[in-house]
Amino acid sequence: MSELKLGDLMPKDLLGQELFVQDLKDHINDNVEIVLKIRSKKLQETKDNKKFLIMTLEDRTGAVRAVDWYNAELNDQRLKEGSVVKVKGRVVFFENRIQINVENDYNAIRVLKKDEYDFSKFVAQSKKDLEVMKKKLFSLIDQIKDRDYKRLLRAFFVEDEEFSEKFFKSPAGMRVHHAYIGGLLEHSLTVAEICREISRYYPVDRDLLITGALLHDVGKVREYVVTESGIDVTTEGELKGHISIGAMMVREKAKELGLPEKKVLEVEHIILSHHGELEWGSPVVPKTIEALIVHHVENLDSKLARFFEIIENADSDQVWTEYDKNLKRRIFIRGEELNE
Repeated sequence: MSELKLGDLMPKDLLGQELFVQDLKDHINDNVEIVLKIRSKKLQETKDNKKFLIMTLEDRTGAVRAVDWYNAELNDQRLKEGSVVKVKGRVVFFENRIQINVENDYNAIRVLKKDEYDFSKFVAQSKKDLEVMKKKLFSLIDQIKDRDYKRLLRAFFVEDEEFSEKFFKSPAGMRVHHAYIGGLLEHSLTVAEICREISRYYPVDRDLLITGALLHDVGKVREYVVTESGIDVTTEGELKGHISIGAMMVREKAKELGLPEKKVLEVEHIILSHHGELEWGSPVVPKTIEALIVHHVENLDSKLARFFEIIENADSDQVWTEYDKNLKRRIFIRGEELNE
């Protein structure tokens, strides 16, 4: 296998620089060191009976082929699919794809322990800027005029650093919608911002509405956990579910703050009813105007996120997507056929 390199540039040494698969296209002919997960591996042989190991390595931004010509059999035996490794090699362009040619060094592929890498590198992240979203959330809290609701929100998002750190990085689901790091913040913020707009058109308790919108999914910080294998459900999440966990979290915070029971009940009801129907997992249906709004807005955002994800992953020449079991439908992508 010969190398076909793009350009005639002197190679740069990027060892020690954090890189993702999506960055490699900008580093053809450079020496890199990159942390990736082994998706697959296969020991192969040339016509001259020379062994080489082909691997598919990945992170949250994509996958890349890597080839080891020097320690193929040894690495085939010691490396396992699913392991996270640090790879040293040269980035080349071969057979119309980017490839990493592993260095001639036994230590060029090193298996990492769990405390040597960040799990988040292998879980998709929100495409929206995390810091921008955080600023928008804090701005919403500052706009709350009701002293009790503002104290409750600040107790979660400002004063409880352990909670807020988890919230900002948590996914909002495992597969169906916002199933990526930052997904919970993105979803909750979108729901709250839409609810704020709706409050301009209807006589509602605006502060309660925004408070409930921001807190409706707080239980997910304890329902989901990001691990090296992706997004998993915690034992507490399996046994209780995020709705009951969230209502409990709000009641505990409110008790610490000494908030009025009536206001606590109103926020709890929004959390408990936000799935809308008993058969959808809510222990009670929405029975206040604010709870009804949060239910419909959060359901809309969840559905739209799923629509956009399916359309984005569809082939460019598709008119209809494949059938989606969660949405129970196919999605129409292009309008050309309307005129045929």
